[in-house]
Order: sequence, then C-alpha cells, then structure tokens
Amino acid sequence: MDMNRLSSLRVFLALVLTATTASVNAQDELSKRASWEYPAVESVKSMLHEILSELGANEAQIQSATANWTTETLPTEMLDLFVNGIASVNGDVANLVKLCQSAPDSVITSIPVILTNTDTPEVMRHNLRLYYARWLGQYRFYDESLEVIESLSTAQVVDPATLLFFQAAGYQQVLKKDECLAAVKQLLEQQEVIPQRYSRVAQLIQADLAPLKTDSLDEVARLMDDITRRLEFGRAGKRVRKEEDDVIAKLDKMIEELEKQQQQQSSSSGQGSLNPSSPAQDSMPLGGSGPGNVDQRGIGNGSGWGDLPPKERQKALQQISKELPAHFRDVIEEYFRKLARDGNDD
Repeated sequence: MDMNRLSSLRVFLALVLTATTASVNAQDELSKRASWEYPAVESVKSMLHEILSELGANEAQIQSATANWTTETLPTEMLDLFVNGIASVNGDVANLVKLCQSAPDSVITSIPVILTNTDTPEVMRHNLRLYYARWLGQYRFYDESLEVIESLSTAQVVDPATLLFFQAAGYQQVLKKDECLAAVKQLLEQQEVIPQRYSRVAQLIQADLAPLKTDSLDEVARLMDDITRRLEFGRAGKRVRKEEDDVIAKLDKMIEELEKQQQQQSSSSGQGSLNPSSPAQDSMPLGGSGPGNVDQRGIGNGSGWGDLPPKERQKALQQISKELPAHFRDVIEEYFRKLARDGNDD
C-alpha cells in the first residue's frame, strides 16, 4: 500500500471515529437532559404477550390481541393497544374499556377493583390506572384522576407522556403549583417527541402557573373556579366548604391590607398639606349654651361592614368588585353575610 492510500485511510478512520464519538456524546447529553423516554414498541408488545400468557390466553388469542402492533406503531398509540389487547381476553378489563367509552356519572364513588387488586399483574395494573385516570381527567374529575395516578412514575407505564400530562393538568386545577411545574418540566424534557398538543398545553400551563402568588387575586379566582367546578358535580362537602372559607379569609386579608394602605396614604397626604409658612390660627371654642353632654351609643366590636344599610352595602359591593371577574360578587356577598353573622354572635 502506497503512502497516499495509507494517509487517506488514516483520515477516513479518524473521521469515522470522530463521528462515532460525537454521536455517543450527543446520546449521552440527551440522556442527561431527559429523565424518561418512550419504551420501544417491540418491548411493549413482548410485555403484552407475557401478560396475556399469564392471564391464560391461548396462542390464537395472543396472535389476535397483538395483530395491530406493527413497526409503524406510534408511541402515543401503545396505551390503547396495550389495554385493548388485554380486554380481548379479560372480562374485567373489557368492562373498564366500555366504562371509559361513555361520560362518567356526576359522582365517582369508587374506582374499579381491578385497579387496586394486588393479584393483577403489576405492569397491567399500572397501565390500567393510567388508562382510567386519563378518562377521568378528560371529564374534569381531577381529584379522582390524581388519586389514581399521582404515585405512578414514568418507568411504570407504556405512555409516560400521557402520565405526566394528566398529572400536570390535575395539579394545575387543584392549585398544587410546585407539583404541577415539576411535572410540566419533566414532560417538556422530551418536547421534540411528545404529541404537539401536549407540548403546547404544557407550555401554556407553565406560563400560566409560574407567576401565581399566594394570597393574590389570581389565586382567589382560581379557587373560585375550582369551587364552581365541584358544585357543578353536586359536591358541597368539607373540601368545598374549606375552599369557600379560604376564599373569604383571603379576601378579608386583602381588604385589611387595602385599608392600611389607605390610612397610610391619608396620613401622608395630611402631613404633606401643612403649609409651614402659614401658622395655624388659634383655636377658638364654638358658641353655644348647652352643657356639652352627648348620648352614649354602643358601637360594638365589629367593623360594621356586614351591617351596612342595603343601599350602602350594594354601593360598596359594586365598588369593590368593579374590576374583578363577575363571579367575585357571590364570594364578596358571602363575605359580607359572614361578617354580619359574626357581628350578631358577639
């Protein structure tokens, strides 16, 4: 081999080595950035095959249940294919699939036994929980959805993106800010491969919830929306009453802070209006021959907001709620009524 060919071979090998190293480094960097990834289609198909065998399915049933799995199967299709495959040989799972094809009742009293039965193969149980929770989340049953999937991790399901998405959606609605942002961040680690709708909604959730501050009007409005959602489902239990009390307490705190600010502004304005170049006139007593006695009147210990005459109370209500969402009026009215009740109890 002449020297030119030897030199060319060395250059070629160096380029191959460099490209291979760059590819490995890129994959390593990607794995560092992403804490999860979609499982391989063949891996999930094999997993389904094992579960079907464990459930007592014969070879013909297994072939039928896995017939729709191809090399072109998308990661986003695997959860439905996985659950439907099991449903083809198991009556309990078939009933679950049928349940999730219709709208839920207004009250979810219990979850299907198969989701909690420890005799159910673990992989099967985890993915059935995700399938069921996705259905609940689609119909705004966020508490029930979270109850089913909150403890699941991305490594336990065949569709980790759907798990993270519905965890984030649920956390957002029940105002668990830190948990929501953590789920969104993890979901967006694979922004390039997750469904576009997941990516866009996750970014909107992130932008919407990140600036949320405790005891702000924004937080109060969200609490009120959550109360409205629960009442639409016919719920008026401890959770709803607690949120209603929280809203009133937060409004009470805001009003107190506004009153303090007004007092400080009035005090500053009064001090600033004094004119040092014009000395104050001597005070002189007003005329009159009365003895100076006045009737003693009890003023009570309350602030009197709840006891305002109807016209004045309505005027105050309109002024307070002028720049707030329309549904604030109901809460503020309830706030006045609560003050009135508290005043009557004194």
